[in-house]
Amino acid sequence: QVQLVESGGGLVQAGDSLMLTCQDSQGTSRSSAMGWFRQAPGKEREFVASISWNRVSTRLAESVEGRFTISRSGNKNTLWLRMDNLKPEDTGLYYCVLARATYSRSDYAFSSQDFWGQGTQVTVSS
Repeated sequence: QVQLVESGGGLVQAGDSLMLTCQDSQGTSRSSAMGWFRQAPGKEREFVASISWNRVSTRLAESVEGRFTISRSGNKNTLWLRMDNLKPEDTGLYYCVLARATYSRSDYAFSSQDFWGQGTQVTVSS
């Protein structure tokens, strides 16, 4: 059973950088798309970034393009999100997700049926 654990969040100032990491604590290896979502207080969860099962393609939300980079390991389900030039509007609980569908691409439509972590908090002060 997949158990995703996020880490790397924290309190930073605007313009700072953070690196989020997501790992499967069970050490499974699954050839599926992975992604990052975030949820700010009082708002719905929103897509941030995704990457295909084979690392060939990535997709970023328009609001983070040019500032965030998503990457993943070649074998195990380890996922990273490099966040540069952080803004106060980037504040939120960041979730990692692993698709149930194998060989899924970066345009995969993640849903509640996929594997989700518990989230790591990112707070950006102005």
